[in-house]
Amino acid sequence: MTNIVTHSTEYSISDLCKEFEVTPRTARYYEDIGLLSPSRRGQTRVYSAADRTRLRLILRGKRLGLSLEDSRQIIDMYEPGKSNTEQLNSLIEAINQQREKLHQKLDDIKNLLEDLKKAETDCFQSLTNISRNIS
Repeated sequence: MTNIVTHSTEYSISDLCKEFEVTPRTARYYEDIGLLSPSRRGQTRVYSAADRTRLRLILRGKRLGLSLEDSRQIIDMYEPGKSNTEQLNSLIEAINQQREKLHQKLDDIKNLLEDLKKAETDCFQSLTNISRNIS
């Protein structure tokens, strides 16, 4: 006998928050800015499988360093049944831009570390000169 795993097509805010380790406030914020659009049953938010997927992609974009607006634009390009070449090329471009930013930050950090080392060396040299002048 095989085990069949079924996934719900509806999720509560607590279901999604627990699964993706985000706060309800975060999920509500994403709704407020139009990234998620749950339906309502009275005051209760009901998230669809599409909302779940969007949340997963938003959080992935966030981990990659993309802005929420960049993530929105890329996610909104998706067209079921199409090759989505434009969407994938946009994601590749966003990844490359993020990589360039990180390389620049890395270069800046390396330069700062060199400046700190030089300043420290200068301080030690000054201390040595002061000690010699006192002796």
